[in-house]
Parts: sequence; C-alpha cells; structure tokens
Amino acid sequence: MTDQIQNAETFAALHKKGDPVILFNIWDAGSAGAVRDAGAMALATGSAPVAMAQGFGDGQNIPLDVALDNAGRIVSAVDLPVSLDFEGAYAEDAVGIIANVQSALETGVVGFNFEDQIVGTKDLYDIETQAARVGAMREGCDVAGIPVFINARTDIFLKAPPETHDEAMLDDAMARAKAYANAGANGFFAPGLKDEDMIARLCESTDLPVNIIALPGTPDTATLASLGVARISYGPVPYRKMLGWLQEQAKQALQSGA
Repeated sequence: MTDQIQNAETFAALHKKGDPVILFNIWDAGSAGAVRDAGAMALATGSAPVAMAQGFGDGQNIPLDVALDNAGRIVSAVDLPVSLDFEGAYAEDAVGIIANVQSALETGVVGFNFEDQIVGTKDLYDIETQAARVGAMREGCDVAGIPVFINARTDIFLKAPPETHDEAMLDDAMARAKAYANAGANGFFAPGLKDEDMIARLCESTDLPVNIIALPGTPDTATLASLGVARISYGPVPYRKMLGWLQEQAKQALQSGA
C-alpha cells in the first residue's frame, strides 16, 4: 500500500504544464519492460492495444478480469507508476464504478483514464451525468486510500474530423473540464484535438493538466509543451506500428522460403 501511494504521488507530480510527461502506451508486461528500459518515468496502458493483443476489439470487449490480470502482471514486472486505461470503468452507475475501481486498485495501478463516451455507442454522457460518474470514481479511490490520478477523457474531438472542430466543441470541452475537475478529476484528456490555438486555449482555461495524444498530424512535443500541455500519450500508435513491422518481417521470411 505504501509503495502504491508513493507511486501515485510520483505519477501526479510528473504532470507539469509546459513540461509534459511522455507516456508511450504499452499493452503487456513485455512492452512495459521495453518502454521502461527506454527511459520512461511512468507507464500507461492503452485500452485498444491491450484488447487487440489479447484478440479482442476495443470498447470493453476484453473481459474485466482479463484486463485486470494483465494490469497486475504489468505492475509486478516494472518499478514505475502505472496508469490503467479503464475506458468506462465497465459500469454505468456509481455502485458499479466504485466496485470496479476498487478491484482495479488491487492490481497496484495508480492512475485511470476514464472516458465520457457511452461505450458501444457514438454518444457521450451529458456533462452532469459524467461528472457524477467521475465523482463515483473519485469516491472509490478515496475509500481505498490511494491518491489516484483520474485522467478524465472527453471524446468530443475524437469523434469528429479535425477540420470540423469548432468553437462550440471547444466550449463544450472547457465546460466538461470544469465539471470533471469539480467532481474530482486530476487531469483532462482531449484525444483527437490537433489545432494549436484550441489546444492552447483549452490549457489556459483549466487548472487541470491537459493530455493530448500524439496522433498523425498532431503538433510535435516541443510545440505541445509551449502550448501548455502537461501529458502526451500515444494510444494505439505504438502497437499498430509494431504490428505492421511484425507483419512485414513475417512476409519477408515466409516469401524467402517459398
């Protein structure tokens, strides 16, 4: 417990506006060790690569017990803080969220990504509903006695092409950041947002550390830092690149033996 609390405090301290922590997302104990050895200061799973590496689709299709067993193996394999992409916490109501959060914390993780999309649909929870869900996650962490970093994610930008991102979406994101912060979130994640002006304005509008994902077309690390970003993650990109490399190597080997 003491080590977990210390890891949680260490992880939170890594989030600094203008000096972002880099989280090169991993999916199992092996990838965790590789990224650790590359010099990572903390680790974070990505829900999509974790699911795909086990033969499931993203969107809570990997069974909760399998996902948590995987998280536990990662924590046991490395000596770094580990954050879990917990999607929608595998529950809709507060009771289920609290129970699942407490189960997840038993693996030793010290952070959660928690999204506001209604898993399995194209819709988002309204702000009030999702803020209550964030509050339930906070309660579950507090009851466990772990100062967990809750990275509240909004899918506003991820669900729309970058060229359609507008002021209304940014205003919605800012409102969500405020509501989620009031409910107990420690960070705000806006995957899919790539416009430099919008990123800067989002960072200025909230005291929460802002997380941007390094998808193709996203500003580089130095630029994101200058805009005030505090956390840069990579989502499924590392896994997909690794898989592409593996497939190409397999093709070459198989064709050479034909």
